[in-house]
Order: sequence, then C-alpha cells, then structure tokens
Amino acid sequence: MRASTKVVRAALWILFALFFLFPLYAMADFSTRNLVAGGRTWQAWANLVSDEALYQSIVVSLLLAVFTVIAMLVLLVPTMIWVRLRAPWAGGVLAFCCLLPLTIPALVIVVGLRNVYLWVTYFLGESALTLTFVYVILVLPFAYRALDAALSAIDLQTLSEAARSLGAGWLTTITRVVVPNIWSGILSAAFISIAVVLGEYTIASLSGYETLQVQIVLIGKSDGPTSVAASLATLLFGFVLLLILSLVTRGRRGRVRETGVTV
Repeated sequence: MRASTKVVRAALWILFALFFLFPLYAMADFSTRNLVAGGRTWQAWANLVSDEALYQSIVVSLLLAVFTVIAMLVLLVPTMIWVRLRAPWAGGVLAFCCLLPLTIPALVIVVGLRNVYLWVTYFLGESALTLTFVYVILVLPFAYRALDAALSAIDLQTLSEAARSLGAGWLTTITRVVVPNIWSGILSAAFISIAVVLGEYTIASLSGYETLQVQIVLIGKSDGPTSVAASLATLLFGFVLLLILSLVTRGRRGRVRETGVTV
C-alpha cells in the first residue's frame, strides 16, 4: 500500500511538473529563437538591459515593489498588532477594510482615485512611483491574510506583556519581540506583494504610466521574443522569491524544532 502511494505521488509530481514547466520551456524556446535567420540568439534577453525604455520600466517596477512593501509593512504590522492587543472589537472592521479591494474592479479604483491623484501629482509630480499609494491598497488583502495567520500562531498578549513588564517600550516590543516571531508571515506578505506589483497591468495602463507589464504589452506588438523574454524573467523572479521564502521558513521551523523557542 505504501509503495503504491509513493508511485501515485511521484506520478502526480511528474504531471504537475510537466504542466507548469512546459509553458516555461516554450517561452524560453521562443525567446531564444532567431525568427529571421534561424538558429538561436540571446538578443531578446540582451534587450532587457540594452533597450532603454524596457530597462527603465524594469527599474520603475522594482522600485514600486520595494516602496509598496515598505509602506505596507509600516502601515499594516503595527495596526494589526495594536488591534489585537488594544482593540479586539475592531478586528472585523480591519479585516473588512483590508479585504475590500478584492471586490472592487481595477477600473473603479482608478476612476475613484482620479481626484485624489490630482493632488498627489500636484505635490509629488507625475512620477510612476506615485502608484505606490494605489499598490499598497491593492496588496492589502494578500498581505493581511499572511500577517493574520502569523499573528494567530503566537501568543501575542503574553509576549507583549512580558516585554512590557521588563521595561520595553512599544516600539521595542514590536521590533525586537513580535516581529521576529512573525518573520515568516512578514516574508510571505512581502513576497506576495512584490509578485502582485510586478504583475499588475490594468491600473498602470489606465493611469498612463509605463511599468514593466505595460512595456511588455507595447513591445509585444513589434518584438515578440523580447516581450516573451521579459515575461519569463518576471515569472522566474517570482519563482526565486517563493523558493527563498520556502527555504527561510523551513530553516526557521527547523531551528524552532531543535531549540523549542523562536528567536
């Protein structure tokens, strides 16, 4: 019975691998194919750096991802900790507000924020980095779920009371006691947010900014291999982030299992 289970599990792994890897292989094959002279060429991948517009869009998207993650964590982590410790009655309201963006179409978000963004562009200029404010709202549902699961896995009340009884302030309690115990949730929220920002197209396109996904669509109209290469690079980057998250989480679980404590 155990041998048959292993065979079925191995077969399922092979099927899943073929299902996910074959499209990636097709993208890699197309992006390295010389459509004019035949054979192979790495020109499409070289264009990711040499093409000025594409390179700038990559830089803009990466900066948006970094700024969005920082703003999201600064806004959400202290708020969720405070609600759990001081205002449990507001937990439902916070969850509703964080999950609400899932129910609102991107077009409605852009139209609703147009008047607000008139003031944003007036004070900060018409930079694509101002999309950070919209993207923070966009990633809230995913980040909230990751952080909520991490906070639910620890005894937050006992940890905070112990830290406060030893003379720690609230900032010290959050940064040196709570954050290390929810680090896996923070990493999950950060990596998911990065993936969402790097894959977002609708809001950036409707707002008139040239992020990576917008540039990929524009390039795809005239240079298919470069567009596919950029898409594949984005997918591989997201895969690497998930792999890092898995390794870090597994390493922390192993240390907790060995020592019995979280540091």
